[in-house]
Amino acid sequence: MHIAQFIDRYGRKAKLKQEDGWESTPFHCFLQPLRYKNKMYLYGVNTRIGYNAQGYYLYIGPPEHDLTALADNVTLCIGNERYRIDRAEKVYCGEQLYYVWAIVRTVVEESEESL
Repeated sequence: MHIAQFIDRYGRKAKLKQEDGWESTPFHCFLQPLRYKNKMYLYGVNTRIGYNAQGYYLYIGPPEHDLTALADNVTLCIGNERYRIDRAEKVYCGEQLYYVWAIVRTVVEESEESL
């Protein structure tokens, strides 16, 4: 089984969205929480109601959705969660692009109810 078929069969449904209303077609990807081996991903965001630790995740997705070429205002949406793309790279086997991996973090926003 090719890796793209594996991602499509076992991955979670996702979309890319831009602030101007653009949306990608739905696709599948893997999202895995990063284990904190060092303090690199331990910071969070201070909100009006207190400190909110951001979750960092490893994304593995199909090469057709190239996260390396996206603008800063694009978010990855999986279910009701939104993720900001911190870093993305293409993974090749020889000359063939196999998949895209990225480090993404949960988007933390203050709700109107908390103000």
